[in-house]
Amino acid sequence: MDEGIELSLTIAQIIQRLRGSHLHSQIERQAKECLHQPDVKLESLKEDVRSFLKTSGWERKLQNAVYRELHIQLPPRHPPAPPEHLKEPLAYMRKAQASWEKRVLKSLNSMSTELGVPLAHMRPAAEQKELTNKWNEMGTDEPDLSRFRPVYAPKDFLEVLIGLRNPNHDSSEDISARSHWGLIQVPLNVRDIPHLREAYSELNLTSGQMGIDDHALIHPDLFENEYVQIGKKVVMEEDSAAAQQYSRQGCPTGLRADLWALILNATNQPQDVMHYEQLKAGVIQHNLLVDNLIYKDVKLTASNDDYYFVFEDFLYQVLLCFSRDTAVLEHFKYNSATPPKSYIQGKVGDEECAVVYPPNGVIPFHGFSMYVAPLCFLYNEPSKLYNVFREMYIRYFFRLHSISSHPSGILSLCLQFERLLQTHLPQLFYHLRQIGVQPLRLAFKWMVRAFSGYLSTDQLLLLWDRILGYDSLEVVAVLAAAVFAFRAENLMEVTSLASAEAVLADLSTLKVMPLIQVFLFATAM
Repeated sequence: MDEGIELSLTIAQIIQRLRGSHLHSQIERQAKECLHQPDVKLESLKEDVRSFLKTSGWERKLQNAVYRELHIQLPPRHPPAPPEHLKEPLAYMRKAQASWEKRVLKSLNSMSTELGVPLAHMRPAAEQKELTNKWNEMGTDEPDLSRFRPVYAPKDFLEVLIGLRNPNHDSSEDISARSHWGLIQVPLNVRDIPHLREAYSELNLTSGQMGIDDHALIHPDLFENEYVQIGKKVVMEEDSAAAQQYSRQGCPTGLRADLWALILNATNQPQDVMHYEQLKAGVIQHNLLVDNLIYKDVKLTASNDDYYFVFEDFLYQVLLCFSRDTAVLEHFKYNSATPPKSYIQGKVGDEECAVVYPPNGVIPFHGFSMYVAPLCFLYNEPSKLYNVFREMYIRYFFRLHSISSHPSGILSLCLQFERLLQTHLPQLFYHLRQIGVQPLRLAFKWMVRAFSGYLSTDQLLLLWDRILGYDSLEVVAVLAAAVFAFRAENLMEVTSLASAEAVLADLSTLKVMPLIQVFLFATAM
């Protein structure tokens, strides 16, 4: 497509999306009000209004909103391309995703039938009152969840990815036998170390890094103090693009919450707080079957985690509200997945009675609550925590549990991890295969959660700084390979799957940035 046409299409799309937004009406109101100011002249009306919007900070707010749209909207494609091609260009990927969705929905429906629990029902008045009273201490509640099981676990999803094949690709033509070593057998383009070095140039050995230079025996004046001052200036300027660039070298602890919210353009305006309160009211009024899955997941994961158990109440609040948020449905325009639908009781098969279930279109799986848990360290106001999590999910986390050819999709991450090991640690890969161990089976659980629950929290946040800074989950696959490189000596000694798992069981002492730096910039080509 011609570059000029593509640009004008992008501009038109962004204008269309922002036109109905709350920001648009706010800017319109401010522009009207400024007409009463004495320094606004009729002969230079356009310039004066523009100047007012710039000096009063509205222009920067508009820039940040446009920057957000550029990150989440679909790339302009050929106009006649059908919507499903925009969601996922490869037909076999779309088919695999649809098949997986049917399987997950069937599992949810059969659980509802077996247990005699409806997918949704209105809570009795007494129960509504009780839930309202204990909203901030839901962790003290001990409902009987023994009958409920997670709809699926990451290992089930991995089996689907392993079985995926491109029907148009003859793998026998692949001249290297290396491709048959790994589990992922789909031909996708993933970057090797030379290309990664280019893409992640700010992480090189000579650049200052939060996560290295703030802990080393270096006087803070040499890096940290100046870097923190720059960070404060970025926050003060309220510039999303600058915050994203800054985040590539890591965020200082005291500024991280503001910088992340700025990158994601996750505001906490009165209308955002009101939206959160409406979602809360929805939770109190109706009980959903997925609520039990959320309770169960938090109990199985975060509640047993040394870092996150204290945030149990926050996790319930955020995840229960998230399940009711229909604004999340918007991301299915660029997600290869399609929101699942169920039928109103007694109307099975009648398409007019099909409704999206759960209302946000996302069925939680085992470990889902760990996407929220680390954010609880940054935000103690539920509505702000909620808005940041929702933005993180619709930009990044959804890609970790849907089948797509996107460079940040879980399939690309798995393939990239295997390729990095095969290319740069071939002896280790071969040794593990010889003893019947597939490296991806060990690393998949880390990647599907973006390492949440495996690294210590301070290290995890440094990793997520880079995800936001580079607007990509690619660094997750790089870290997974770097962990294998770091433990390579021990792994070369193992003789069974159990001993390999033992070597990789505890990642809580690892330092993320030195591992990534050494793997990317000190690995011999």
